[in-house]
Amino acid sequence: MSKLFEKPKKTGDVPLLICVCGMVVFGCIMIYSASSYVGQVQYGDKFYFVNKQIIGAVAGLAVMAAAAFIPYKKLIKLKIPLAAIAIVLLVLVFVPGVGVTNYGATRWIGLGPVTIQPSEIAKYAFVVFAAAHFSKNYATTRSIKGVAPVLGLGVLFCVLIIIEPNMSITMCVGLLMLAMVFLSGTNLKTFAFMLVPCIIAVPVLIALEPYRLQRLSAFIDPWASPRDEGYQLIQSLYALGNGGWFGVGLFNSTQKYRFLPFAESDFIMSVMGEELGFVGLAVFFAVCLFIIWRGIAIARRCKDTFGYLLSAGITLVYGIQVIVNALVVSGAIPPTGLPLPLVSSGNTSLIITMASMGVLYNVSANN
Repeated sequence: MSKLFEKPKKTGDVPLLICVCGMVVFGCIMIYSASSYVGQVQYGDKFYFVNKQIIGAVAGLAVMAAAAFIPYKKLIKLKIPLAAIAIVLLVLVFVPGVGVTNYGATRWIGLGPVTIQPSEIAKYAFVVFAAAHFSKNYATTRSIKGVAPVLGLGVLFCVLIIIEPNMSITMCVGLLMLAMVFLSGTNLKTFAFMLVPCIIAVPVLIALEPYRLQRLSAFIDPWASPRDEGYQLIQSLYALGNGGWFGVGLFNSTQKYRFLPFAESDFIMSVMGEELGFVGLAVFFAVCLFIIWRGIAIARRCKDTFGYLLSAGITLVYGIQVIVNALVVSGAIPPTGLPLPLVSSGNTSLIITMASMGVLYNVSANN
């Protein structure tokens, strides 16, 4: 056990952990505000969603603490096992009796009362695999052959996730794949070889599924179908508009009374905007930017390639999800389901994200 857990060489980035814990507490408060009415009506318990989130937060805190003391370089040896586990979990989603379907999508694995979303695990498994591969094969990153294993795993993850279907996480993994290859130091020719097919794939994937075309249409003109595909975006915009500069006050949202679907999860930022206003959201984004900045600073200080790519990848996952979620709820991009990390309801996302922040702390403490 002593070989697994080692005292860091120095104190790591404590402000990072403080901000992460603060975000988790803030998330629990906002989840209670956004879900208390639905929890009471649907489950007879206004604390239903927040209680689940608190359990996830406690588990996440334990995992984050463990990750903070397990030397990050040990993850190099786990690149294959973690990738294999992620693949198996993504495949199990499609096994009858194991996979759980909600709202027409099969994205979860049911283990009794507990559900796991494998795509959340796959994102970080990919980061570990890519960072370990490029750190061991740095001299070959300028060739297609050198980046092929990372491309292969990224494409496999994207295929398994898109057939769930889950367009949002697929886009995140695709963006993450491009970013990790770019950060590996590959040349422009190899990067273009990846980029062009990815750009072509986006409209193709949208065109293949009628519901994605409907969402695109709702994004262009949500008021053309205010009771159907455009409903969620319209309600989100109502919430943000109602918030004004300073909001209507904590716990005083009206959109959470079953007007705004998924108010406690994918669209929790809309409730934040309504209750806390533009100023409240500005403070929230300032904290998000601080977490991203600390992640970038940790990556820059790394003395080894693996630590650099690992910390950069973790920061990218967090940053991409925050940006995409903000663009969705504000109507800047087509609606798609993606949780706001550390804030949205959902224990898999919360626990895995907190664990990744523990790893980020460990990198900072050993460089």
